[in-house]
Amino acid sequence: MSLLNARRGVDLIAALVEATVTPYLIHRLRDAMLSSSTGRRILKDRARINSTTVSLEWLRNLPDVTMGREYAAYLDRESVSLDTASLRYRECHNFYHALTGLPVIAEGEVVLKACEFANTLLPRTGLSMFVVVGLGPGEGGRVLTRCFPCAIRNGLQAKEVISIYWEEELETDVKQLRKRIGWQKPPE
Repeated sequence: MSLLNARRGVDLIAALVEATVTPYLIHRLRDAMLSSSTGRRILKDRARINSTTVSLEWLRNLPDVTMGREYAAYLDRESVSLDTASLRYRECHNFYHALTGLPVIAEGEVVLKACEFANTLLPRTGLSMFVVVGLGPGEGGRVLTRCFPCAIRNGLQAKEVISIYWEEELETDVKQLRKRIGWQKPPE
């Protein structure tokens, strides 16, 4: 299990998230999206984020300060494809990585899940935070003392990130977007 082998944590966190999907959780996300005009538009448009709707080459050519360029850099750095995720929730998760700069390793995933939990209140994201138990004393201690407080604060103060129309933010200055959303980059 991921708790005992933090190196396998990323895969097992994803499996846990998938296994704990329930109608309540789907309704929670839908209700959050229905509470904002942008969220309602995303639902109406059935917006998707994949290689048929977004050009990775276009993202790479955007100015350095934009969300789209940051997203492309994240995808390249972490060897993640635009087609990795199949549902909007999972598609958005990769934007959260790009926005925060958190890597796709157990430590980065658990911090991002803490932020997602505080923002979405989805139990499955909260369960994923227990991976911190399997991190070594150095990594686990740093996550608990430095990263979790920032992640929880970001999640609580931020707008509902599931209702952000990411496709319309690709040319936005990433620092301005973080400020508008209410997310700060976590400590290094």
